[in-house]
Amino acid sequence: MKNKPVPTTSIARSDSKQIFIREADLVEELIGEMSFTEMFLFHLTGKKPPAGHVKVLDTVLVTLMEHGLTPSAIATRLIYHSAPEALQSAVAAGLLGVGSTFIGTMEGCAKMIDEMLNAPEGVEARARAIAERHHQAKLPLHGFGHPHHKPDDPRTPKMFSVAKAQSVPGRHIEALLTLSRQVDAVYGRHITINATGASAALLGEIGIPLPIMRGVAVISRSAGLVGHILEESQRPAAAFMWETVDHSVPYAAS
Repeated sequence: MKNKPVPTTSIARSDSKQIFIREADLVEELIGEMSFTEMFLFHLTGKKPPAGHVKVLDTVLVTLMEHGLTPSAIATRLIYHSAPEALQSAVAAGLLGVGSTFIGTMEGCAKMIDEMLNAPEGVEARARAIAERHHQAKLPLHGFGHPHHKPDDPRTPKMFSVAKAQSVPGRHIEALLTLSRQVDAVYGRHITINATGASAALLGEIGIPLPIMRGVAVISRSAGLVGHILEESQRPAAAFMWETVDHSVPYAAS
């Protein structure tokens, strides 16, 4: 039986006196020298990121951090109420809600953008085909629509303007704007590009791989959920939420 190759890692190594991350000395080259966002990009790529890429990623992280009392924040508060000694469990509970309905929809939008950019017939034609496909099959149009922000999500134009000011290539943003025009035409009404759609375009512009895009949302939401835990410890609301649901959802024999 042939020997299997030994797995390797290129992320970190250490000895009794030094710690290296991507071959940079943690103490001498990274601590106090890099921001968290710079470090995140460096950790992913092994290269010091351009300032524009840091600004774009910061824009997405700030945008996605807080959304109010959404399902993820409610879950975090309820679990913290149940197990206040395990803050990490409360955060983890909230992060389980980063999925295909909330926040994680950037993945679906990024897939559509990639499909357009790689289409042999061109972006415009493929955008029309994508809009028609979703409309006819009544599929969720990830990255579009918002229950509260109408007619437009106010975050999206600002996110695009920040990215364009950093001189990113712009291909992902333009593809999404093209899709937006085709969506409006096919659906016969205006449907806003929401913040997760804009996030997909911005992350694509700085080369964040699609399979880990949701991880950006996870990092951002983690910070927001810690904020909810602090408020819950000072101004408890979880018990009220629990009691409200208990009183508002009556028992009905099946």
